[in-house]
Amino acid sequence: MDRPIRETFLPYGRQWIDEEDINSVIRVLRGDYLTTGPFISTFEQELANYVGAKYAVAFSNGTAALHGACFAAGIGEGDEVITTPLTFAASSNCILYQGGLPVFADIDERTLNIDPKEIEKKITEKTKAIIPVHFTGNPAPLDEIYKIANKHDLVVIEDAAHALGATYKQKKIGSKSDMTMFSFHPVKHITSGEGGIITTDDKEYYEKLLQFRSHGITRDPDKMVEDHGPWYYEMQFLGYNYRMTDIQAALGSSQLKKVDEFLNLRKKYVSMYNDGLKEIKDITIPHINKEGSSSWHLYVIRLHLENLTGNRKEIYNALHQENIGVNVHYIPVYLLPYYQDLGYKKGLCPHAEKLYEEIITLPLFPAMTEKDVVDVIKAVKKVLDCYSK
Repeated sequence: MDRPIRETFLPYGRQWIDEEDINSVIRVLRGDYLTTGPFISTFEQELANYVGAKYAVAFSNGTAALHGACFAAGIGEGDEVITTPLTFAASSNCILYQGGLPVFADIDERTLNIDPKEIEKKITEKTKAIIPVHFTGNPAPLDEIYKIANKHDLVVIEDAAHALGATYKQKKIGSKSDMTMFSFHPVKHITSGEGGIITTDDKEYYEKLLQFRSHGITRDPDKMVEDHGPWYYEMQFLGYNYRMTDIQAALGSSQLKKVDEFLNLRKKYVSMYNDGLKEIKDITIPHINKEGSSSWHLYVIRLHLENLTGNRKEIYNALHQENIGVNVHYIPVYLLPYYQDLGYKKGLCPHAEKLYEEIITLPLFPAMTEKDVVDVIKAVKKVLDCYSK
């Protein structure tokens, strides 16, 4: 048997933590606050400044942040919210948490983002919001989406878990929408361990989000019905304990200082992938969005299975045998068993379903080396040569 391309396993994604990050966390551990303290507001302001938003509200994770956005948008029982099936389950679970109904609109096969023409087809009198996802960090067509939203008086909540640092028409993602969510999971552009944030320019959304993440409680005398004294607080609606800790915020703040360096490394490795893979007839490399710049969270190739003797699973396994930790993003959400039990049927979004059978995510993260990228390219060529007709 041939020796694998690599002796050690290369994951598809991994955090990059340095001594500065570690020391930031240590300072919190030696201080007075571990949970909600001064690092939270510092991190929020820094992130808002980075993307060009007025406000930011940090949450314990990206899913909690999306839930908060749905609450602030007023999504409730029976409301319909349109989103893409090509995403992680959190993008639609947040709708269910509020008693709403996720409505899946198919993707554009070229960009892999939600197709505005499909959004328009799915709008009913019950539609309340749209949650576009900037898949892989490639900006969704926001102008077309906002045109639809304005026409039908809909809220737009951008799921930008993949898109910190991405731009659309020279403006950073997070500077335009009603609300935008960023994720700080370890495989994302920066990490706070777990964590998420909502950016917005709307003060009313901002205040709702702050209260929602902390049990629905306020200590603001101007908002309280009564005032028993300086200890008094009021729970005014059913919120959640979705607060980020100061430990997380300190790590996130330290990481944010390096975000542009991380983005430049991702773009460098993408350029290497594009150059090394563009001549392979058995795959399609990612589409480059001319209306913006991707932040390249993921590098997804599409297999031309009609030209190959094996299926995606065989090729996936063969790449793992080469110690290349490829992955698949994503199973269309409505094909998951829970959603099938809710009544969603196969065939709902044929473009997304076909794409799912053909895609593989290659490793991409700042802590990679150029040699790692070369190894991936060699492994892809080796495996596809074995399966090429």
